[in-house]
Amino acid sequence: MNRITAIGKYLDQPMLTAKINKYVPHTLAIGSGVYLGKVLHDKPIEEKKKEGFKSAIILAATAISAVFAPKIASKVTGRKMSKTLSQVKKSNAEFVDEFVSKNKNNELNPILEKTKDKLLSLSDITTLFNKDKKLGDKIIPPPDNIQAKDIFKEIGYLSVYGAVPVAGGITGGIVADRISEPDWKKRIPNKINEGVYQYLANIFLCNVGAGAALGVLEKSNVKSKTARCLGMVGGILLTGVIGGSVMANYIGNKLINPIISKDKKEEKRTPELLDLSLHTDDIATVSLLSGLKWIEPSLPILYSISGYRAGIGYRNNKEDSDK
Repeated sequence: MNRITAIGKYLDQPMLTAKINKYVPHTLAIGSGVYLGKVLHDKPIEEKKKEGFKSAIILAATAISAVFAPKIASKVTGRKMSKTLSQVKKSNAEFVDEFVSKNKNNELNPILEKTKDKLLSLSDITTLFNKDKKLGDKIIPPPDNIQAKDIFKEIGYLSVYGAVPVAGGITGGIVADRISEPDWKKRIPNKINEGVYQYLANIFLCNVGAGAALGVLEKSNVKSKTARCLGMVGGILLTGVIGGSVMANYIGNKLINPIISKDKKEEKRTPELLDLSLHTDDIATVSLLSGLKWIEPSLPILYSISGYRAGIGYRNNKEDSDK
């Protein structure tokens, strides 16, 4: 086993995924606190109290909804939740105890014992897979041979998953404005429009593009994982960055604004560098092919950025912004 493969296996350890998942709420809380500090630092003294209060509500609403998003998405779509850290430890302990009882003199037993409550090192993984690949696959399962139909099942889960923090951000933003702004109703369209943009361009359509690209590649009998991954990335960029922006602007100008704010002029929200960076979450879809399951638990952090931007009603045009 070469070092690159060993690193891939290291990242695929179920215990690593479970540990990341466990500490995501802490990360969101710390990150929200740091960002709130930045907001307070950047605002003039006379605005610190009001803007800090509003940001705190939006950050809290977004973070809480992002933490609960995987549970809600799993319940809505029927997808099984990832194992918790305690469940992974219990599963590993049961397997190791059974194996060791039947193979007491196996030279790999010391490495297996580590999997009960620790992550395996790169050297441990290399030794394990070089000595007994089948045993290694029991500890660190290989990626499934995912096909397009499986991707589209995953799209439903990821789409609900991403919608929850965005909805939480919008709700938090409306509540914050209702308490502190006399013209709070006029600010609602920006929040909904930005939420639609974030959801379509940065979440939903990217997943659809990845699945559609994989379907085309399967029809073309393309077997290379590299080609499939590149094709999915292309689908993400085409449908999300380009198509999502166009569709979100159209929905905002032709549907949302006329209903909520009839005197609202047409606006155009264009992709920015941060928007492009948010497409990191689409690696979760591409990772279904490569087995990078450790990325999925980090999605609440990435989706919460979209939720917060929706909550503050962020728009490219400063004249249209809540700020």
